[in-house]
Amino acid sequence: MSASGGGRVPWGPALLSAIATVSWAFLAMAGIAALGLHLIGADGAGALGPMTAAATVLAVGGSVTPYGDVSAFGLGGAQAHAAIDIAPLGVSLVGALLLGWLFVRSLRAAGAVIGRAELAVRAGLVAVLFLLLLAGLTWVGNDTVTIDGATLVLRGLDRRATEQDLLSRLPEQLGDIAEIGGGLLPDRLAELVDAKASVGFTVAPGRSVLGGAVWVVAVLLLALLASRRTPLPPGARALHRTVRPAVSAMCGALVLAVGAGLVAGIYAAVGDDRPGLVLGSALLGAPNGVWIGVPLGLFVPWYGRASGALRRVLPDPVDGLLAGPGGERITVARLAELDGRVWLLVAASALLMLTAGVLTAARTPVGSPRPLAFAGWCALRLGVVTAVALPLLVGLTRVSAGASLSVLGFDAFGAGLELYGNAPLALALGAGWGAAAGAAGALAAWATGAAGRRAVALAREDVAAAAAATRRKDGEAGAKGKEGGEGEGHDGERGP
Repeated sequence: MSASGGGRVPWGPALLSAIATVSWAFLAMAGIAALGLHLIGADGAGALGPMTAAATVLAVGGSVTPYGDVSAFGLGGAQAHAAIDIAPLGVSLVGALLLGWLFVRSLRAAGAVIGRAELAVRAGLVAVLFLLLLAGLTWVGNDTVTIDGATLVLRGLDRRATEQDLLSRLPEQLGDIAEIGGGLLPDRLAELVDAKASVGFTVAPGRSVLGGAVWVVAVLLLALLASRRTPLPPGARALHRTVRPAVSAMCGALVLAVGAGLVAGIYAAVGDDRPGLVLGSALLGAPNGVWIGVPLGLFVPWYGRASGALRRVLPDPVDGLLAGPGGERITVARLAELDGRVWLLVAASALLMLTAGVLTAARTPVGSPRPLAFAGWCALRLGVVTAVALPLLVGLTRVSAGASLSVLGFDAFGAGLELYGNAPLALALGAGWGAAAGAAGALAAWATGAAGRRAVALAREDVAAAAAATRRKDGEAGAKGKEGGEGEGHDGERGP
């Protein structure tokens, strides 16, 4: 029995549902992570199980710390340093979709309204079980991988090119010494290329569990706001017609964009020399690339710098723009100077926003017979949602990665990548784009007769209840006004 009806909370069904929800979500995330890592060849350097666990932890807001020692020049104490702050959003998206979908489905048995106690119990059980399983993964996600020196630095270059690259990175004084001793230093650099790097990684339990707690709460809240057919507590019924149409439309548009990115990745893999690498990268990182492109196409500027081997992971023409030694500002206009086809990104992003506007209008019940009033409400709601969504995308897709092999006090290898967007400007542009897309989509839906056609019963009932409440208040105000008018008339009769 639902708590909304005054009965007890169904602990048994709630617990079974939470177990199934969390289990399926983790199985899906682990499966995508393992497949992606296998396709890119990561399991050739270490055990796939711990790497899968670490990737899954990263995907849900966890933290992974690399460490390691490298034996080079026959000396001890040479250390490999690495720092990574990037989430495989392909794994995150699969887990969030499955976790949210199974959670909201478990709520629909409550009827049109669910009690606050039952909602809190079901969400709390899912969150607790999720964190327990995540804590188990933090224990598994620890391992050591061995990487060839040449592969670690510049994958794809031949041995001689790698040695020359190392020489070019030496300080000027050491470069002069390179010719001394019959080429002793180049010989040592050749040994460095042959060196094996033993690099380990470990999951930080405390930070990972804390990040996982934030992640699961955010996913459950977003699922409640985006699921239009899921009951809500009595005090939140207005969300059916005010928030849910816009949130579900924006979420649907962003997932659709990721689907298009995956299709593009599959197409690119067909004609590539290493299709597994392309497919694995698409599985793990398609949302990362797509959700960077959407704010960029809406004129949100990004800033970044790249050096060493990590510059080669960037798509063209971004790699050319970040080739400089300092940080660079990335905009559509600057990218278009390198490749004019970048302007298509603006058209695609605008079309994505217009799609969200049409979906918002189709899912919003029509409460007013005036099209301009309806368009105004749709513009306001989608504007607020987009103002929140764009800074969230900017934060999720922030990239910070660096790696170096420090030998004798200087960096023999150096690689770094940093990419971040302007969140305050993303908020302002999101509000403007959302309002424009909401208004244009609403007018287009009104003109074609699609306005309100996809509104669910819960939203229509809320509109009817709101309209009845408004009529009741108007009637009470009219009755009070009539009583006041009659009283004034009687007073006039009693006057002189």
